Amino acid sequence: MVLRMSDPMILPDETRLRAAIADANVPTLLMVLVQLTGDLQWLEPPYQPTRPRGLDDNSTGGLSERDQTAVREAAVRAILRWHDGAPPALPMPDRELMSRMMQVSVSEPVPPEYGLLLVDELSPPGVEPAPEAPGFSVAVIGAGVSGLLAAVRLREVGISCTVFERDDDIGGTWYYNGYPGAGVDTPSYIYSYSFFPWDWKTHFGRRDDVLEYLRAMADDCGLSPCIELRTTVSSAVYDAAAQGWSVTTVRDDVSRTRRFDAVISAVGQLNVPSIPDLPGLADFRGPVFHSSQWPADLDVTGKRVAVIGTGASAMQIVPAIASRTSHLTVFQRSPHWIAPSADYFGEVRPTVHFLMAHVPYYRAWYRWRLGWIFNDKTHASLQIDPEWPHPERALNAVNDRHRAHFTNYLHQQLAGRPDLQAKALPNYPPFGKRMLLDNGWYTAIRRDDVSLETSRAVALTSSGVRAASGTEHPADVVVLATGFESLKLVQTVEIRGRSGQTLRELWGDDDGWAYLGVTTPDFPNLFFLYGPGTSAGAGGSYIFLAECQVNYVVSLLDTMRSRGLAVAEVRREISDAYKTKLDAAHAKMVWTHPGVSNYYRNEKGRVVTNSPWRFIDYWQMTRSPDLADFETEPAGEEKSPRSRQG
Repeated sequence: MVLRMSDPMILPDETRLRAAIADANVPTLLMVLVQLTGDLQWLEPPYQPTRPRGLDDNSTGGLSERDQTAVREAAVRAILRWHDGAPPALPMPDRELMSRMMQVSVSEPVPPEYGLLLVDELSPPGVEPAPEAPGFSVAVIGAGVSGLLAAVRLREVGISCTVFERDDDIGGTWYYNGYPGAGVDTPSYIYSYSFFPWDWKTHFGRRDDVLEYLRAMADDCGLSPCIELRTTVSSAVYDAAAQGWSVTTVRDDVSRTRRFDAVISAVGQLNVPSIPDLPGLADFRGPVFHSSQWPADLDVTGKRVAVIGTGASAMQIVPAIASRTSHLTVFQRSPHWIAPSADYFGEVRPTVHFLMAHVPYYRAWYRWRLGWIFNDKTHASLQIDPEWPHPERALNAVNDRHRAHFTNYLHQQLAGRPDLQAKALPNYPPFGKRMLLDNGWYTAIRRDDVSLETSRAVALTSSGVRAASGTEHPADVVVLATGFESLKLVQTVEIRGRSGQTLRELWGDDDGWAYLGVTTPDFPNLFFLYGPGTSAGAGGSYIFLAECQVNYVVSLLDTMRSRGLAVAEVRREISDAYKTKLDAAHAKMVWTHPGVSNYYRNEKGRVVTNSPWRFIDYWQMTRSPDLADFETEPAGEEKSPRSRQG
């Protein structure tokens, strides 16, 4: 269901409003009160929220029942006045007040630059699609989160686009990852497009709900006519004479080549399954498959199941099937740090939907607070402190406190099982691998019919999986929860640039790089979404980063078109300087800690997938493209390197 802010003149039912306000997040409600009334007492004691722990959203603000009641009653009165036509006292707080409000809302210091993000939340653009202008066209490869977003924004500026999707439906990773328990480990209200609100069913969206959301957005925005399903892009070759790209697609074994002015790759980082080279894969008698290829008709009830891997996919699969299998064996190469999450399976009540629809500023502040908690709050603790005396266990004092918090939680959840406590406790600093949220993992692995095997899987037999220790674990079904070829970026398509070199020749198997993660020299008018160096390694909403990237690319294309430019190719010195800065930033972060092994780094130890920047930094970097960073060509002019303009 699509959620839209109501007309302020349409008075909501007061009984429903009071019921909703009783469920409201108090720190969020305080900010609504300040904007509606202009009364700054709501930022002072006794109404100042206390500081929450971890990833908690601090629903009550730590206020006494009496003070909560005062806040909620005042909010009801202010909201009813607004619905009666009274204008907000502070529709847009000034910079100083905005900074103060942000800090009070999350109960900790917040750099003032985050106010710029909040201004965007408080004033979302209501852009209607512009009439399509002839003469400029874009091919978008992939109809997942990023590709669909690119189509929306391109249509808004009147640029023609065709989205090619290899699968039978849109959704990308949410379409083909249909395993039990699949879902998002980012809160639903920030794993959402800024322009498309939604009545989420749960605080952390389940796979089917996310897929429903993406389909609803595509339908609401009228994207169907520009999407070609069951169509694979096999190659894209830059044609310097034509100042564009020749894109070859295959559908139903029929090949077709078309010309486009620009190409946007939205294939992402998690689209090619990583299949381990295990002897005996072909000999196993039962089903054996990658987690992303879970058979729709598979019933594991009463079966012996082996899950190889303990990453994000396994973390969701194991609790989802443990109660149905006769025995479940989990092969763990290395444990992950796991954070508590009381809301992981929590339903979003209708009262919250009501708040989002009928209370001004509530959605904006709610999203901003979640964004701070899950996006940038922990960034400083991921930096290596060279003076820290215990680098073997943590990066710095704050990271060490995280370690203590997560360790205590592990010991609580696995109380009475010292064997599991020893197996499940990581020996590297928190956030060195992808942080996971507890969705019942600890409860599942302590079951009598679940075994946690810490000796890695080395082979399959006809009837089970053999561990490096020599123990063979019998199995009827084997699930390869072994992740994706995330370092082999954009390798499902042969992309050939201006010089004739392919992207794979430039990057090799595992060393992708691009300016802002978006574009690279020798490949004019080619742009990447979820490209190298753009994954939110510390957690947070990728959709936010996708909106940054798409804003940058579409703004650049729109500027090119308005100025009569046919080609933009990032300058090599600009790209090289960015890469140097990127690698230097990574060298100071947890992912390069000597005790950490993760899928973020290539064989040389360079971090390829992740962004080292705060979300606010990347937002500012991609806010407005600078044509001075590019060599450009006017339409129809001589295409030699000497004729390209700055």
